[in-house]
Amino acid sequence: MSTTLPEHTFILTLACPDSKGIVHAVSGLLYQAGCNIIESQQFGDLQGEDATGQFFMRVHFQAPPHLAQAATLAALFEHARQQHGMQVQFHAAADRPRLLLMVSQHGHCLNDLLFRWKSGSLPVDMAAIVSNHTSFEALAQSYGIPFHHLPVTTGTKAAQEAQVLQLVSDLHVDLVVLARYMQILSEPLCQALAGRAINIHHSFLPSFKGARPYYQAHARGVKLIGATAHYVTADLDEGPIIEQDVQRVDHSLSAEDFTAAGRDIECMVLARAVRWHTEHRVLVNGRKCVVFR
Repeated sequence: MSTTLPEHTFILTLACPDSKGIVHAVSGLLYQAGCNIIESQQFGDLQGEDATGQFFMRVHFQAPPHLAQAATLAALFEHARQQHGMQVQFHAAADRPRLLLMVSQHGHCLNDLLFRWKSGSLPVDMAAIVSNHTSFEALAQSYGIPFHHLPVTTGTKAAQEAQVLQLVSDLHVDLVVLARYMQILSEPLCQALAGRAINIHHSFLPSFKGARPYYQAHARGVKLIGATAHYVTADLDEGPIIEQDVQRVDHSLSAEDFTAAGRDIECMVLARAVRWHTEHRVLVNGRKCVVFR
């Protein structure tokens, strides 16, 4: 996807109870205001026992100069918002979300995201890197990104997480990415970061927990290796799933081969999830996500 955008472009995202006339209301308001719709996607969750009855929409559009402010556009939609019970947001497409990356001692996802950012394929701003170890301080310095070593123990966890939240606030962070950060976040921190923190992990759970999961999988003759990226919630590794992928493996591969393949998949899945979130393509739908690709 090109990062060159027409001037005054915005992304509208909305969620509301499904009813007749929502698409007409949205497209009609944009047309009457002189906006040009570039891309539009919608989904109504109406089928199946787990259906929420919610309607979701993402519209990429160009606004005339006199409407080119998110607050102005929100005021334009106020009546429709009340009429349909919409949760509606407007995002300037040119704005670059600010990311805080958190990592422990496995750096493959961190390095992948930094390369994508530096090469221009991930149009975000890297606000800082936080780690409970110093292993990747030199890597952060090589990219010119502030590095914050925040060690954590059981006794210091609350204070350490308060420092993380302070950084999120001070640095105006839009998204926290747990790029193999191997600490369980407390419920208060999960709540404070609800909808703006993404985690990545292997997809063997709950079968292979703890250390060296790829070695455990190899010992059991697993035939599929996968990874899951999801929003962080207080329910460990059970937040709404954004993206998953798998790769076939077989008996000819070693445990080290399993691990290498798994790390590659983790990088790709996390990068997709981060990109889709920062492009406002992901809308939370209860315990699951709607992803407009």
